[in-house]
Amino acid sequence: MHQTLRDLYHSQSHKAHVFRYILLAFDLATAIFVIVTSFFPHTFAIQMIDIAVGLVIVADFVARFLIDTRKVQFWYRPTNLADMVSIVSFLAPIAGEGLGFLRVVRTLRLLHTYQTMSRLKEDFRIFRHHQEIVVASINLVVFLFVMTGLIYATQVSVNDEIQNYADALYFTVTTLTTTGFGDIVPHGAWGRMLSVVIMIFGVTLFLRLAQVLFRPTKVRCECDECGLALHDADAVHCKHCGTTIHIDTEGQL
Repeated sequence: MHQTLRDLYHSQSHKAHVFRYILLAFDLATAIFVIVTSFFPHTFAIQMIDIAVGLVIVADFVARFLIDTRKVQFWYRPTNLADMVSIVSFLAPIAGEGLGFLRVVRTLRLLHTYQTMSRLKEDFRIFRHHQEIVVASINLVVFLFVMTGLIYATQVSVNDEIQNYADALYFTVTTLTTTGFGDIVPHGAWGRMLSVVIMIFGVTLFLRLAQVLFRPTKVRCECDECGLALHDADAVHCKHCGTTIHIDTEGQL
């Protein structure tokens, strides 16, 4: 069993890639579930789904612990800490909404899926040709979701203007884009500090996405001589040192 788990999580076999895609889909579905259920009362059915999701996270957590060669360091990794917090929030419906905000920490698990980028580039053309755009978009979306969850968690009980994730998302986006309509204002010191974080880091991520969207298309191919990584799609020589480069391409559209 130990070897089977190691193969599923670390090998390059077809079965391992399918398994990791399933985990990626589960992470995305979990994030969507957290958002959607914020609009409805937490009924018995939703609590049962919470428990089912929590048990899947437990199984994944235990499996990764069993195959990890550095078991002490395992407990200090950010993605594993995020999983532990998520497990508590999903498996403790008895705590009610008091622990509901902890579910947003599960979003940090999406960062762990960045290791699948190389395989996504193999399987999907869009990842091969637009890697920087995809990575910048993921960074922005993850940040946006985490900040929305934190705003919702800290404001929903003290701010009448924020009743669900839609209100929190609206405030986060208007703050991130520096639009600042002012119709929703955070209460308390924590709310204001979160707004500062959104403005500083969110604008940076937003500008990074705009940069990779509107600059001339480049392809990633590291020059053996000088190390320049980005080149024009039809380049034959490195613009930095003039060395002949060999860009793996399927041809121009």
